[in-house]
Amino acid sequence: MTRVLVVDDQFLIRAGLVGLLEAAPGFEVVGEAADGAEAVRLAARTRPDVILMDIRMPGVNGIEATERILAEAPDRAPRILILTTFDLDEYVYGALRAGACGFLLKDSGPERLLAAVAAVDGGDALFAPSITRRLIEAFARQHGPARKDAPPDLGVLTSREVEVLKLTARGLSNLEIAHRLGISEATVKTHLNRTMTKLGLDSRAQAVVVAYETGLVIPGG
Repeated sequence: MTRVLVVDDQFLIRAGLVGLLEAAPGFEVVGEAADGAEAVRLAARTRPDVILMDIRMPGVNGIEATERILAEAPDRAPRILILTTFDLDEYVYGALRAGACGFLLKDSGPERLLAAVAAVDGGDALFAPSITRRLIEAFARQHGPARKDAPPDLGVLTSREVEVLKLTARGLSNLEIAHRLGISEATVKTHLNRTMTKLGLDSRAQAVVVAYETGLVIPGG
């Protein structure tokens, strides 16, 4: 069973998501929250596998809630899937930078939403990687490499890890990267996991953001 925490400040949307998940086999809703602060408290108490996180909420928004939940996770951090009303949303970019695994539009159909939850729970690639890449490129181009903190040092990576990170940031799947480099898909996953560990990253989406913000990949390049 995939344990899910649902976070949205609009009651009807939250109730719809809860109803959808509870009616589908393989999912268990362990809690629902109306704001980011409540989400942080419930995540610590219920320890879900996946959090469906609304991004624009009063008080503690989805970005801050994502940062706090991942920072406070005792061991296996939950996979956070951002819910948004439109794809080119700077709030979503901030959440991906903070460690969210990907994002999904609120008008996505039930099958797409359930598939997304299952995908991120299984540790798969970004959901809709081409759209996520477009979002990251748009805001990386707009804001440049400036960050509140120093960017991770890519010098700690091996040359093959840099290759894998670069191709990941360009929107290729693990299978496509494997074919491009002539290695197995499992080896690609190993390189990417080691990259994330060395750079202190929580998600593949966060690795893509770092690739653009460090200049490893140039928007439009």
